[in-house]
Order: sequence, then structure tokens, then C-alpha cells
Amino acid sequence: MVKKVIKEAESNMKKTIEVVKKEFASMRAGRATPALLDKIMVNYYGTPTPVNQLANITIPEARLLVIQPWDKGAMSEIERAIMKSDLGITPAGDGTVIRLAVPQLTQERRIELMKVIKKKAEEGRVAIRNVRREANDYLKTAEKNGEISEDELKRHQDEVQKLTDRMVKNVDDILSTKEEEIMKV
Repeated sequence: MVKKVIKEAESNMKKTIEVVKKEFASMRAGRATPALLDKIMVNYYGTPTPVNQLANITIPEARLLVIQPWDKGAMSEIERAIMKSDLGITPAGDGTVIRLAVPQLTQERRIELMKVIKKKAEEGRVAIRNVRREANDYLKTAEKNGEISEDELKRHQDEVQKLTDRMVKNVDDILSTKEEEIMKV
């Protein structure tokens, strides 16, 4: 039963890391990537639909995204959704494709992005610590109910702490990689 709790805690921590990775991937760092469009929802015949389900997205150059909708009637809706988004990029459509030129980041924008990614990383660390707290609470309850001994409680809490430390380090590594990417001119 205790091993199941620790496995579940590990699973939840890994899910948190995946969320942090997705958040970082969708942030503009001066380089074009299809992940920039992951959060953009297009009103497609009254249904909110992700851009990647409506079009083919390619990267012909390092700073250029080309969106080729499968349904040409969706072009204006895709352009409108990109304009409404927080990307800060103006789409240029020519009737068949939409081009998104990713501009060079200014120093102010880099500093602003650094603050945002540090906040997202801290949110990830807090979520991981919350999972640790829940696992430890369960272990303490199990010890109170006589399911495990005090020694087992300590051993399992140490195991959960080591898991937490490993996952927090993982978030820190992801953060440092993204910081390098943003600060690279």
C-alpha cells in the first residue's frame, strides 16, 4: 500500500514536470517552433479547435513559421485567433498560407520572459512539494493507524524526499536550459 502511494507521488511529480515543459515550449524565445501555437484555439464552425488540428505547420527558416490550413475557409479564423493571442506576432496571409515571422527578442523582452519562466518553474516546484506533502500526510496517517512502524515512516519519508529533490532538480535543469535559449542572442 505504501509503495503504491510513493509510485503515485512519483507519477504526479512527473506529470507536473511535463506541464512545466509544455509551458516552456509554448513561450517565444526568438526561435520559431510549432509549440508556440499549441495554446491558440481557433473558432472553427463554432467549435474551439487547436491550430495544429486545422493546418500543417512548417518551419522553413529559424525565425519563420508557415501555417497551411487544410480548409482554406479557416484561414481568416486562424489569423484572427493568432492576432487575439498573447504571441505578439502579426500573421501575414496570402490566400494559401499564413506566415508568422518571429521577431528578434529585445533585451527588455528577454528580461520579461526570464521573470515569467522563473515564475512558471517556481509554480512547478510548489506543485511537486504539494505532492510530497500529500504523500507524507498519507504515510503519517498509516503510521497512526498502525499500518506501518515509526522506522518505516521515516524510511518512506526519506524516500519521498529523495524523489522530491530529484524532481525539483529536473525542473531546475529545464529552467536553466530555457534561460540559455532566451538569453542567446
